Amino acid sequence: MKGTATATDKWREKILAEALAHVAFDGWHDKTLKEAADKVGASDAELKAAFPRGVADALLFFSSEADRQAVEAIEAADLKPMRVRERVTFAVRQRIEAVMKHKEAARRGAAVFALPQHALDGTTAVYRTVDALWRAVGDTSTDFNFYTKRLLLSGVYTTTMLHWFADNSEDEQDTWKFLDNRIADVMQIEKVKAQVTKFAETLPNPLTILGALRYPRR
Repeated sequence: MKGTATATDKWREKILAEALAHVAFDGWHDKTLKEAADKVGASDAELKAAFPRGVADALLFFSSEADRQAVEAIEAADLKPMRVRERVTFAVRQRIEAVMKHKEAARRGAAVFALPQHALDGTTAVYRTVDALWRAVGDTSTDFNFYTKRLLLSGVYTTTMLHWFADNSEDEQDTWKFLDNRIADVMQIEKVKAQVTKFAETLPNPLTILGALRYPRR
């Protein structure tokens, strides 16, 4: 964790680390967090301060820590020779590798986020992830592309994660192939979008057409 860590930050890290050793078998439950807190010597008050909403906050922290690790790996890499497509593929791969050691915990966490009561938290986690990845690969867009890029990448990221959860191939080769194909699909969409935009620029102003219909030349 960057910056100066507070006492609560340190408890958050310790409790999560201990919990991750058990959630693969016991699932994400408040009881699991309580047992983890007891193991590392955190009081009930310290557990409450670390994760006020229990499992929901623990999962958001788990996700944010994976985001941080992925961003650090991306920023440490030489992205200059890479095309945008390669950078984005690399970024998503780094995010998956950040939770590689905790695959079952990540899968169970995704199942929790899929529940109606945690849907907003799940959406928040995905948005934070794709936003962090785009920024890490150098995206500086501020216009409408800012949103379309994140929307498209969220689809790539979530479907790739779901594929990874069920992937038993050696060295996750099936997942990386799936990721490559999904990125290719997105790049095709971007290409078509650019073509449509270019074509639209050649069309006459619709207001001019409406005006001509309303006030026909005599």
